[in-house]
Parts: sequence; structure tokens; C-alpha cells
Amino acid sequence: MESITKNRQSPRTLKAMVARAYGPDQVPADGDDWVSELGHGWFNVAYRIRLRDGTAVVVKIAPPAGVEVMTYERGAMGIELAALRLIRERTTVPVPTVDFADSSHELCDADYFFMPYVDADNLGIVKDELTPAVLDSYQEALGAANRELNSIRGTGFGPLAGPFDQSWRAVFTRMVEDVLRDGERRQVDIGWDYDVVREVFDAHAGTLDEVVQPRYVEWDLWDSNVLVRDGKIVSIIDHERAFYGDPLIEAGFVPTQLAAFGDAAAFMRGYGQRELTETEQVRRRLYCLHLVLIMVIETVYRGHTDSSQYDWARVQVADLMTRFGRRPR
Repeated sequence: MESITKNRQSPRTLKAMVARAYGPDQVPADGDDWVSELGHGWFNVAYRIRLRDGTAVVVKIAPPAGVEVMTYERGAMGIELAALRLIRERTTVPVPTVDFADSSHELCDADYFFMPYVDADNLGIVKDELTPAVLDSYQEALGAANRELNSIRGTGFGPLAGPFDQSWRAVFTRMVEDVLRDGERRQVDIGWDYDVVREVFDAHAGTLDEVVQPRYVEWDLWDSNVLVRDGKIVSIIDHERAFYGDPLIEAGFVPTQLAAFGDAAAFMRGYGQRELTETEQVRRRLYCLHLVLIMVIETVYRGHTDSSQYDWARVQVADLMTRFGRRPR
């Protein structure tokens, strides 16, 4: 996926990064087959690198310093490193280890970190090739893994490193406002008056008060962030959007309100989630609206030249706004 947030580096710089992380003896020999870009990511650039001894590793690099990102994406790599530590310490969910992290900006203009390369299939890429039974098995396993992640309790709602708030309504309201202000700042046409969208969130904010226990939320746990092999999940990747919040905001629950995102049955079965109550369904629709607004607005921040995501997400925004009783302008 192409995006101006991808901070591509020259082979010379990548070799300097390798030398800093693993030592000069591991710098790859000259040639054109020691590095390849892993191209399916949407935000950060990642390279697979073969070290001199043949070990395969991945370096992930944050966006360039001069590229404006959405408010919630600021400091994303620091969030991911904190999330990885937390998951390894508090759960059995498989995630990459961090070999080396550098935030000095001495070798490039952004944070980066190295991790081992996981030799496995990306579920988001191979799922169309799987039988329904195999895909269901993976989705059940993903639901169980997501539940274990959500078992991590926080002392308050908000960013992993704080500041915390004891009100989920207050935190989520700020998250929504950040997204709307991002859209207004870049004059993104979301198909609706921004204040009308605010009215929808305000009108149903009372449903958020039902959430009183802060839980670790992965939030970005889509199929494309799941690596599988031999019938098992072997790693979950891309943790830069984690925070303490309501587990119902997790990606696996999106299809309960938006059929365009697939079928949540296997995920919910693995998670052990009963049918959602009426209040939970309203809350989940708010989370869906927040998500698809991001999907519309981020296309401008990422410099998309293909309008397919923008057009598709606009349709989802309209669907949800209509279900909240609003009419198009």
C-alpha cells in the first residue's frame, strides 16, 4: 500500500542501521538481494533484511519528520514498543521480540526498531485461499488471543503511558474530536457537516458510561496483522494504536454492525462473546463511525492518489449516519 508516511531509506542508511543494531560484522555484503520492502503495510515502511550470517530480520521505520500525520498517530512507534513489552510480560499471545530500537534520529529522521523476521503467512493475504473451516479456525484463535490481550487491566482510560482518565466517555469523546479536527484542518469532505456528526456522538454518549474497567485494547487487530503457519497463529504484529479502553472497540467486533467488514461469528465464538445488548450495539456503532471517519480522513493525510478507500469509507459513513437517524445534506 502506497502512502507518503512511508519513510524509505537508501541501502547505505539501512546498512548503517544494521551496524548499529547488530554490529559491523553483520552488515550485509554488497549485492541486490539482501533487502526487500514488505509492501502490504499502510503506515510505516518495513524492510526484510538478510544479515551477513544469513539471519532474516525486519526493520520498521516511523514516518518522516516533515510529514503531517493524524493526531492519534503521533508517537505511534513509541506506543508499539510499549505495547510489545506489555504483551510479552502479561500474556502468552505471540508477538515479535525487539532486537534493537533507536530514537536518536542520528541515522535517519525518525524512530526505528529491528525484530526477527517471522517466516509465516499473512492471514489478510492468504485468507481467500483458505477453506471456510480453516479460516474459521484462525478467526476463533484470533478471538481467543484478543480476549487474552483484553485481560490486561489498566489504572485508567487513555494512552498506554498516560495521562489517564477514569471516564471512558471523556477519553473516547476526545478521540472522536481529534479525528474531526484533523478532518476540518485539511478540509476533508466527509459527506456531512462536521457538527452534525458531533451531534450524533453527543446524543449517544451515555452508552459509554457503561464501561468502567480500563482494558488493554489492540484496536488494529485485523487479519492483515496476523501471521499464521500450520494451523496456528504464530505472531501478531503492528501494535502502534493500542490504548486502555473498551474491548468492544476491537476490530473483530466491527462486522457486528457493518456487514461490509465480513462476519464476526467465528471471532466472537473464540472470544467467548455473547450477543451484544442493545446498548452495546449502539456503542459499537459509535466505534464503527469513528473508524470509518478515520478511513475517509486518513486518505488525505497519506496522500492517496487512488480514491477507492475514500469512496468506500464515505459509503460506510453515510450508512451509519442514516442508521443514527440523520439524513444526508
